Amino acid sequence: MSDIEKQWYVVNTYAGHENRVKENLEKRVESMGLEDNLFRILVAEVLEVEVKPNGKEVEKMKNLFPGYLFVEMIMTDEAWYIVRNTPGVTGFIGSSGGGAKPFPVSDIEMDAILSRIGERKRVIDFKVGDMVRITNGPFANSEGKVVELRESEEVAVIYTTMFNQPIKTEVSYSDCLKVN
Repeated sequence: MSDIEKQWYVVNTYAGHENRVKENLEKRVESMGLEDNLFRILVAEVLEVEVKPNGKEVEKMKNLFPGYLFVEMIMTDEAWYIVRNTPGVTGFIGSSGGGAKPFPVSDIEMDAILSRIGERKRVIDFKVGDMVRITNGPFANSEGKVVELRESEEVAVIYTTMFNQPIKTEVSYSDCLKVN
């Protein structure tokens, strides 16, 4: 099967059981020989540093989407059945029920999630000095000039205008489109 059929889906689990369900699903994939249909299973977690009142720093993982897993798979009847019937899974997001298969997560949305958890760095088609259109947020549909790129945060610093006044704003790479 080709990579074109491989897509990401959101699986609903019991909140707080995401890692256990991930482990169960990975074991089932291996024991049932489904490595050709189920590829990556992710709990969207990021490392957070909490500063306690005594000044001590404590690192912990924060789940960005409690109660959800992201599964990269080829949606066959067998793979769909195995995921749905894994203990702790309550269903797929984007399925109307009644045996209907779910809709996959869009590439743009999944890229943003993977970037946020450090799984993938975003490739952008603009650079400092380019004009971009902002697609989301308070400056949506306005255009501006890129003056700085912060790769570690995946943020572009853009000069745009509001009420005929120049405004400097920070915009996520995913919310910028290069203007030709």
